[in-house]
Amino acid sequence: MTIQPTDEDLSTIAEQVWSSYLDPEEVSPLLPFPAPVRTTEVSASVSVTGSWRGHVVLSCSVRAAKSAAGALLGVELEEVTTEDIADALGELANIIGGNVKSLLPEPCALSLPHVLVGRVEKEHWPAVTEICRLDGSWQDEMVQICVLESVEDKDAGEASPS
Repeated sequence: MTIQPTDEDLSTIAEQVWSSYLDPEEVSPLLPFPAPVRTTEVSASVSVTGSWRGHVVLSCSVRAAKSAAGALLGVELEEVTTEDIADALGELANIIGGNVKSLLPEPCALSLPHVLVGRVEKEHWPAVTEICRLDGSWQDEMVQICVLESVEDKDAGEASPS
């Protein structure tokens, strides 16, 4: 049986990342959101390869992404560029992915972050199963973190040729 991260693990990781990198002096944590809202406009992901295969995906609104970039890079909101948003969200996905990777069986490696702007649906990551998810609110904006496991590895012995 493979050890997998849980919703609680993901919540703990997000709380630590938000308090360490985005709100070290403010009390504005990532709060659990009661009902999943799928209106994300920016997504950053890292892929995990090795003994476990899948993706860690951070998704949020453009406003939340801009706020995160400003906080992480120490830039005023009106000065945040699209490149800043991509850099900041990619870095956050990398940090969260590294923490998730530490919960997975060794050996595993992380890819470089991949950032997408525009509404991104789960279909962007085909052949996956959602393992855990955190739907949260930060500064009144929706933020979502998902861990998706590749289904292809599980079914490798049963796969039929295309």
